[in-house]
Amino acid sequence: MEKIKVEHVTKIFGKHIGSALKLVEENKSKTEILEKTGATIGVYDASFTVNEGEIFVIMGLSGSGKSTLVRLLNHLIEPTNGSIYIDGENISQMNKQQLRKIRREKMSMVFQNFGLFPQRTVLANTEYGLEVRGISKEERRLKAEKALENAGLLPYKDQYPSQLSGGMQQRVGLARALANDPDILLMDEAFSALDPLIRKDMQDELLELQQKVRKTIIFITHDLNEALRIGDRIALMKDGKIIQIGTGEEILTNPANDYVKTFLEDVDRSKVITVENAMIRPITVNIELDGPKVALQRMREEEVSVLLAVDKKKEFKGYITADDALEASKRGEKNVLSSIRTDMPTVQPDMLIQDVLGMISESPTPIAVVQENRLLGVLIRGVVIQSLTTQPEGVTAHE
Repeated sequence: MEKIKVEHVTKIFGKHIGSALKLVEENKSKTEILEKTGATIGVYDASFTVNEGEIFVIMGLSGSGKSTLVRLLNHLIEPTNGSIYIDGENISQMNKQQLRKIRREKMSMVFQNFGLFPQRTVLANTEYGLEVRGISKEERRLKAEKALENAGLLPYKDQYPSQLSGGMQQRVGLARALANDPDILLMDEAFSALDPLIRKDMQDELLELQQKVRKTIIFITHDLNEALRIGDRIALMKDGKIIQIGTGEEILTNPANDYVKTFLEDVDRSKVITVENAMIRPITVNIELDGPKVALQRMREEEVSVLLAVDKKKEFKGYITADDALEASKRGEKNVLSSIRTDMPTVQPDMLIQDVLGMISESPTPIAVVQENRLLGVLIRGVVIQSLTTQPEGVTAHE
């Protein structure tokens, strides 16, 4: 279900905005517009949707426009052009009172620098948004304590921010945002100031918390590995433009242009690529129709020494080797049932390659890719290695 819709949103800073907008409509580059008008394009004709309950990551290098875009979403800054819809309502047409209600009740924001009040306790910090909304003291205490409990911070409720580590302070910031029970959570470089190990822990905690609360999260980052780790989908920005939107796997396997390819160079593909995108079409024998002579002929045609065995419903039954098929043929057998071996490992198509690398390296046979017992493909060691080092072309196939 669509939660946020952004349609042709542009944000221009500086003078000669009208002239600059006209050049945007003519698809001139950010640099060219700056040279001709002196205006800076913060966001360049952005269009996308965010689904309810999704972690949508907006990423890019410094100056790419990602932080400007997130501030447009809650209307902290107004777009020069375009529309932004929350639950089908155009926030660009709302008055100040309506916008204030949206920000207080539907959206919360988590900042990079935590944004905690040093003179307030953890509990009082967490209650702050509820206090601003005029919620009664008892009700906001209960809501804040629940949010702290979800974040594993309830025992620290009477301490002050200075008594907590950076990671714990950021968890308080997250708890404060969630205490308001917003539909949408905006997180602008929320973990960037944290040490790498704490940052990874916070990413894990965010994913775990999301399983409980199922919020719509817009997460801003410049870190590709962070984006791949937590994002359901990723929007990659450059010079104010959205260059590509997709799942981490879609972007890795089909980068939109050379800029995206360069951006992805240092990524550990095994942590993102799934089995489905590394498997190849299985060469099969039908145990209900085919005999050993057919199996041998197919092996010669396909230049393989192993066939995966299936029934008429394409359900996986095992495999047969060339030697076994030859022996069955010599015995005059009419089918391959007696020759089927069942010790071939199986994996699910949505598993990450990093989780099956050990199995691939240790297995003397290929690995069958099976879903609900139906054979979808096969993993071959050489093809898997290729998928981790190059852009695969024509690798994935279902029979």
